[in-house]
This record gives sequence, structure tokens and C-alpha cells, in this order.
Amino acid sequence: MTETRRLPHLDSPTRPVRPSTGAWSRRPAVDLEVVIPAYNEAGRLRASLAATARYLAGSPWSTRIVVVDNGSADATSRVARSGADEAAVPVSVIGCAIAGKGAAVRRGIMTSSARFVGFVDADLATPVDSLGAAVRLLERGATAVIGSRYAGGARIVRRQPVVRRVGGAAFRALARRAVPGVSDTQCGFKFFHRRAVQQALVDCEVTGFAFDVELLRGVRAAGGTVVELPVAWTDDARSSFRPLRDGLPAFRAALRLRAAGA
Repeated sequence: MTETRRLPHLDSPTRPVRPSTGAWSRRPAVDLEVVIPAYNEAGRLRASLAATARYLAGSPWSTRIVVVDNGSADATSRVARSGADEAAVPVSVIGCAIAGKGAAVRRGIMTSSARFVGFVDADLATPVDSLGAAVRLLERGATAVIGSRYAGGARIVRRQPVVRRVGGAAFRALARRAVPGVSDTQCGFKFFHRRAVQQALVDCEVTGFAFDVELLRGVRAAGGTVVELPVAWTDDARSSFRPLRDGLPAFRAALRLRAAGA
């Protein structure tokens, strides 16, 4: 089932517009929306989309998957629409011309009307069945439930290469200054009460991989609670993250966030 839209540009890479939570058109309300940001993910998206749809079809919630094509140069959009036609739950495919994972996630969440909304990585490094525990925690009052590779009980099935592990440890040290008490800001599995996360997103400016840090800090600043959910996480060597292209800007953004929160 496919629902495809192209939304107008409402922000830019250098000076993001901060629309109100009602500034973008919304999809019909459901219990849960799962946003999948996708940049050149034609090779991995079909299997991840099918696995997510199978899990959601067996869940007790009304659901939708939202694939956000983040300006891909490959067949990501075509693969998403083809997978949507075969999915057992509604799938929307929308575009985001602003570069960066944060921009794509923001587009997906800000156009949601669901009770709960969040995002998963296109490689499903965190198993989609972790959603059951996440939704239960949200129903009990958590504002944000985030997958964690470092909380007690978590398990890393396959580790990243050494260079990325070293860089990740340095980034976590910076992130802890901005979001104290959170051991893993960067796991690509985060779900929220929709109204609260949309309000936090109004003030978010980061569009790249440090987006998660700014978002979680915003949720906390508004009085929300962030709960870490231990997960079994598997690295995928085909990750679209590149240390020089993505890592250095993320470090610069994290340093700015740390200074702003000092």
C-alpha cells in the first residue's frame, strides 16, 4: 500500500526555518508511525521494509511506515514504492531534499499525527521486535524511549571496525555533557510521544548525525523523560556513515551543543 508525497522545502541547510508543529500537512492518525530515513539504501531497504511491515502487521496497534528518501542518487525511492505495494501495513514514501539524517527524521516526524512516532535505521541494526518494549514504556509515561548499546543488559552482536569504535567513544564523551545520564545517544532506534517530540523539534537546527543529541536535550529541557532500552545491536559494514564526511561535522555540532549547555 503506497502513499507518496513530495513536500515543499521549508528549511535550508544553512538557516533552518522553525515552523510550528502544525506548519506541515499531516498524515491520518494511527497509534504508531515508524520513520525510516533512507539515503542511497536501495540495496538494504526492501528487506528492512518487509521485516518491519511483517512485525507491525502482527502487532495490536494501528500503524504506518514512513520512508523518507533523503535525496538518494540510487533507486531508493523506487524500491520503497515497490516494497510499499507488497506491505501488509500502510506505507508512505516522502522526500527530503535537505541533506542529513537529522533533516530526514525531522521531516518524517513533523508530518506525523500518530500517538507515538519514532525512527529506525534502514539496516535494522536494532531488531524491529524491540518496538514492543518501547511502546509499553511509552504507554507507562516515558516521553522518549531510545535503544542503547551500552545500558545494562544490552548486547552487541557484531562490533564496528576499530576506527569507528574509537570515534564513537570520543563522541559519547561529548554527548554525555549535553545529555547527562544517557549512555548512548546515537543508536538508530528512538520512539516518542508525538506531541512532545514535535515541540522539541521546533527548536532543533542540527541536520546531521549529531541531531540525536540536540533532540534528546530538547526533550529533557521541556521536562520530558528519556528512558534507555537495552537492545541487541548488529553493525552493518554497508552503513552510509562516513567518518570524514559525517563524523567531523557531527563532532563540531556536538562541541557547539556542549558549549551551549555549559
